[in-house]
Amino acid sequence: MKFPTLTIGRFTPKYPIIQGGMAVRVSTAPLAGAVAEAGGIGVIGATGMEEDELRNEIREARKIAPKGIIGINIMYAAREFAKIVRTAIEEKIDIIFTGAGFSRDIFAWGKESDTPIVSIVSSAKVAKMAEKLGAAAVVAEGTEAGGHLGTDRSIKEIFPEIKEAVKIPVIAAGGIVDGKGIAEMIRLGADGVQMATRFVMSVECAVSDAFKKLYLNSTAEDVVKIQSPVGLPGRALKNSLVSRIFSGNAPEPENCVGCLKHCSQSFCIMDALMNSRNGNIKDGLVFCGQNVHRIKDILPVRAIFDRLIAEFSNA
Repeated sequence: MKFPTLTIGRFTPKYPIIQGGMAVRVSTAPLAGAVAEAGGIGVIGATGMEEDELRNEIREARKIAPKGIIGINIMYAAREFAKIVRTAIEEKIDIIFTGAGFSRDIFAWGKESDTPIVSIVSSAKVAKMAEKLGAAAVVAEGTEAGGHLGTDRSIKEIFPEIKEAVKIPVIAAGGIVDGKGIAEMIRLGADGVQMATRFVMSVECAVSDAFKKLYLNSTAEDVVKIQSPVGLPGRALKNSLVSRIFSGNAPEPENCVGCLKHCSQSFCIMDALMNSRNGNIKDGLVFCGQNVHRIKDILPVRAIFDRLIAEFSNA
């Protein structure tokens, strides 16, 4: 089996592997740059970043991979959505991935600047809408994914429906952690795959050692769904904060800055994500994909690619 050729707008990576853009400050320049340098598409998680911070991250990623393909991921639910998109376009970002809600305006902004827009979708209906408005591709994301979820259906269920509904490239996402998983999606007709959880377990990922250790020690039973203040379910690992969320005793937000367009204020998700990212696991939210327990090592990005390619070839 050979890798398919994935073309998004005017960009064609060596390998059809996209590193998922994980907020808050999980996917930063060192990770995105390393993935782009290895031949995939590296993605900076822009949600939660200030404009100058994002500019710096894009420039740093470019230094690591001057000839690589660099994108950003931005949640539509973020209040500063438009400002972040505009900033990335000003920095001549290669591709913009967007989910957690649906923006119509972003397609016009992308067309103005010749920036490919890729919508993260979980249904054929939304995929068709994105294609009609000008999306260069869609990421079909199933319930196996980490973080905020748009469906309770498996990627294997929704992918064929989405693939049949549109003519643009369809990238499969959700629960893919190895080359065998990539091969399975390619056989279903995927033009490429998006992987996030596997790349958390890389040397270059910016999260704390405690965050990675929780991944390493996880079992299938540790993976749960919580209700996020964003208004969507989210997949995370059990810990003290998750127990408090389930019991209705999550800490109330302090010093709210209104970072989301709509927020239930059941707890501050930005604080929770930053806590875990920085090593305060007890008070942090550790997002993960359904198959996190299958990842048992921390490797440099280049070694992860070598393994994925070998596993794919043998699948």
